[in-house]
Amino acid sequence: MQTVTGLYDNHRDARQVVEQLEDAGVSSSDITIAGRDGDSGETYAGEGAAAGAGIGAVVGGTGGLLAGLGMLAIPGVGPVVAAGWLAATAAGAAAGAVAGGAAGGLIGGLTSSGVDEDDAHVYAEGVRRGSTLVSARVSDDQADIARSIINNNTPVDLDTRRSMYREEGWERFDESSPAFTEEELARERDRVRKYHPL
Repeated sequence: MQTVTGLYDNHRDARQVVEQLEDAGVSSSDITIAGRDGDSGETYAGEGAAAGAGIGAVVGGTGGLLAGLGMLAIPGVGPVVAAGWLAATAAGAAAGAVAGGAAGGLIGGLTSSGVDEDDAHVYAEGVRRGSTLVSARVSDDQADIARSIINNNTPVDLDTRRSMYREEGWERFDESSPAFTEEELARERDRVRKYHPL
């Protein structure tokens, strides 16, 4: 098994990646999507889907993994729309089922599946700042097609994003950092567009 991961500044691109991965034969149970979803105009906060409620309500989406999108809260990130194996790990951590907290669940889940720890911190910080993460656990036979799908849908260049964060003194994701407000997310998205236009 390999883990192929991408970060997207446009939530619609991330949703398209999920659909393409499923169409290519990757099981929904082996795909994760997690993000703040502020750029699409869609809302998944259904009745009873409060921050910290975990992945409970079945909301949004057209089928497959996207039909199971729900809300959960990750310390340092805030409420995210999420579904999949990695989101379930983070939800379990938020509920106290996994030692180390939800950030440890998100970062730990990525690193335990083969993602470089430094990259995992950039992915977590990216979600904190409004980007959407897609990660797929795939067989060696599926790895090339999954990598192609992820790379052909305008993912964030991780090295460029890491440099952008480090220019302001960032080193690693810190779950004790306050979650971005909607105004801060909007400013961050504008800054990202100026730094690296789509």
